[in-house]
Amino acid sequence: MKKIVMSVLAVWLAVIALCAARGLLVQPPGMPPIPIVLAVTIPIAAFLGAFRWSNNFREYVLTFDLRVAVMMQAWRFAGFGFLALYANRVLPGLFAWPAGVGDVLVGITAPRILCSLVQLPGFAASKSFMSWNLFGILDLVVAVGMGGLTSMLPSHVTGGVTMGPITQLPLALVPGFLVPLFAMLHLTAIFQSRRLAAVATVKAR
Repeated sequence: MKKIVMSVLAVWLAVIALCAARGLLVQPPGMPPIPIVLAVTIPIAAFLGAFRWSNNFREYVLTFDLRVAVMMQAWRFAGFGFLALYANRVLPGLFAWPAGVGDVLVGITAPRILCSLVQLPGFAASKSFMSWNLFGILDLVVAVGMGGLTSMLPSHVTGGVTMGPITQLPLALVPGFLVPLFAMLHLTAIFQSRRLAAVATVKAR
């Protein structure tokens, strides 16, 4: 199953890169960013569908190393780049500030969460771990939502800075690949946390 998952990830990344290179994710200013929304939601829907209907995939998700899932979220610190792009008038602040700050918060707290997973037995089943993952998903939802809203606003509202760059390479890989991937990692952690909490409850009876 691991080889299949890695192959799917590679093909997915290649498809998104190709679509972005051909301008298939670009929408005229003021229009709903439907291609980007589809690029974000289709992979997540496929993940949830596979988890629901494939026993092998569900077992893979439920046994995935949580330390790896959390460690990969540390890359979210790169969300600071959104603020740098805002400062250089590449992306509008209405999107860059919530997306950037939220990602940085998840990224800088990931090492602490990882240490707790390693050092504290039962932390994976705790409310703290669940809350951190829910916050991580909320940050992604806010980022996508603000990106979509900003895309539909008249350019004079955003000071002439548009969301156009996020639909082109290399930034298009963020909503098209990284955002769904990070969401899947959070969902993996949540599914495992729920199962561990249920087991702990049964044992406590």
